[in-house]
Amino acid sequence: MKRIGKRMNNLVYFGTILIIVVSSVLYHLFQKYTPANVNPAVALSVTYAIALIACLIYIAIVPPKTGITGELKEINWASIGLAVAILGIEFGYLAAYRAGWNINLGSLVSNVIVAVMLIPLGALLFKEHLLGQQVIGLIVCIAGLVLVNWR
Repeated sequence: MKRIGKRMNNLVYFGTILIIVVSSVLYHLFQKYTPANVNPAVALSVTYAIALIACLIYIAIVPPKTGITGELKEINWASIGLAVAILGIEFGYLAAYRAGWNINLGSLVSNVIVAVMLIPLGALLFKEHLLGQQVIGLIVCIAGLVLVNWR
């Protein structure tokens, strides 16, 4: 029975990353396909309206245990910050692709920089630690960042 539990935990653990990877690939493709002549705020408003509808359908299928009002009472400042951050990411990528960044480098450069910046934040705010091989991997990522931008 323990084996099944461990397999299920591994499936959930790696499955979450798979969802992120697939969604991120689609995200960048759809960002790149967004017509350059469309106002970014209009395009993103349509995107968010559809996302809102999808969330409401999800809530109808999997209702919150404490109801919507109970859940809303638990929301804190992080949801507002996340909304601002998401909007910045959306506008940033649209602007970057419209400014000429290639899909293969824009995402790579931004994600490596974000990962490097999150390391001290993870240590400072959440007491996370890096192992020796992770530090080496970080150095390789930074070297790769330099190489892909070398002209």
